[in-house]
Amino acid sequence: MKTVILCGGIGTRLREQTEFRPKPMVEVGGRPILWHIMKVFAHHGLREFVLCLGYKGHIIKDYFLNYEAMNNDFTVTLEHDHRIQYHGRHEEQGYTVTLADTGAETMTGARVKRVQRYIDGDTFMVAYGDGIADIDIARLLEFHRNHGKLATVTSVRPMSRFGVLDLQDDGVVKRFIEKPQSKSWINVGFFVFDRRVFDYIDDDDACVLERKPLERLAVEGQMVAYRHDGFFFAMDTYREYESLNRMWDSGQAPWKVW
Repeated sequence: MKTVILCGGIGTRLREQTEFRPKPMVEVGGRPILWHIMKVFAHHGLREFVLCLGYKGHIIKDYFLNYEAMNNDFTVTLEHDHRIQYHGRHEEQGYTVTLADTGAETMTGARVKRVQRYIDGDTFMVAYGDGIADIDIARLLEFHRNHGKLATVTSVRPMSRFGVLDLQDDGVVKRFIEKPQSKSWINVGFFVFDRRVFDYIDDDDACVLERKPLERLAVEGQMVAYRHDGFFFAMDTYREYESLNRMWDSGQAPWKVW
């Protein structure tokens, strides 16, 4: 099964890190967050990836083109055929990664549509290139197969960024709750799609996956939410970048399931 990862956004709210590189290449623990996302999928046996490139996509291409050299010792024979012998093995053996340029300013829906030719199965997954989680992918896929609809979206209940006050009419605080968990569920990606979902998506730069395509699937009763009660974290701001790195450095990274 192929996993499509959206890697084309500019990441304007993380400008300190994305001015010179795409957001999926911003590092957590010395590795791009994209690497962490792929490791979660690979842990559950999904090792075929299609990366939708856009903003500074050449940096992601360079990363994978030079992956063997940057992760192994090697010997170069300086002859006309410039032979290279790599020594040792890295943990990412067996990955297949298709890098597809889907446009510099293309929206999420069109990016998915433009990699349709690389999807050869009846089912595929789509993930965002800036969010990591400890999702049990095998359980998610089983959930999708069992409900029989065209689409599954993974949802979580986010923690509030602020403390909540429970007030009486006269302003006296009855209760203070520090950053409670919301009662609402939000979309965090980790989609599972039947390939017929491509029929819902336009090949138009302005096509946003989360608007017309998903809205139509919902109206037609073809989308079901998988409720994830575990860890999820999106790296949208510099504060969140720092938080993820502190988790990794402390050895308390919930997404490290491998």
